[in-house]
Amino acid sequence: MPKPQIEVCFSPLLYEKYHNEHNIVVVCDILRATTSICTALGNGATEVIPVRSVEEARKYKERGYILAGERDGKTLDFADFGNSPFNFTPERVKGKPVAYSTTNGTKAVFLGKDSRGVIVGAFINLMAVARYLMRQQQNVLVLCAGWKGKFCLEDSIFAGALAEILIKDGAFAIECDATNAALDLWSIAKQYLMEYVQKMAQRERLRKLGLDDVLDFCFTLNTSDIVPVLKEDRLIPVKL
Repeated sequence: MPKPQIEVCFSPLLYEKYHNEHNIVVVCDILRATTSICTALGNGATEVIPVRSVEEARKYKERGYILAGERDGKTLDFADFGNSPFNFTPERVKGKPVAYSTTNGTKAVFLGKDSRGVIVGAFINLMAVARYLMRQQQNVLVLCAGWKGKFCLEDSIFAGALAEILIKDGAFAIECDATNAALDLWSIAKQYLMEYVQKMAQRERLRKLGLDDVLDFCFTLNTSDIVPVLKEDRLIPVKL
């Protein structure tokens, strides 16, 4: 029986080249959407509703939902708060649904809806995601949210970190240049991760906005055992 494959898509603009209805799609937007989604569900939010457009986000707010939203790193003027994982405290989200709209990450979640499944990954739940995928034993596509369609380092090294775990015991196979490239990037970055972070373009964007206080948190491994799983149009927590 052939081993399941792990592929990496470095940009949502390339997704159609990788789409396969048998894939489990792992969406990653390390700075900061998928880290925040994991944090929200880990702190007791009942569900996170990914929202694609500003207009749709406004409608959720008008319907009484807690709304977290940003564009280009800046909080939407009608949102309750923005995109930092530090915003999703238990006091704010426990026992409540949260609507969430971001520049890159929440849009990427919807691309995989026609696949076998969609889950959300970040460094904080890296091992939980790996355990989930090991149990499923299906082909995996890591979808990097990137920045407005462009390649970004933080999502790509996460893809490499996940691939390294999945291929370690021979459970998954690779026939994908992008996956091998992600593995190579991770092999370099993991040796001095926080120093490597300094060269990332998104790190500089966050610094200019005074939002770079999240870096240590976003690149700390395995602090969450929650895997957000897309059910219909909502992300719900699965604990592993």
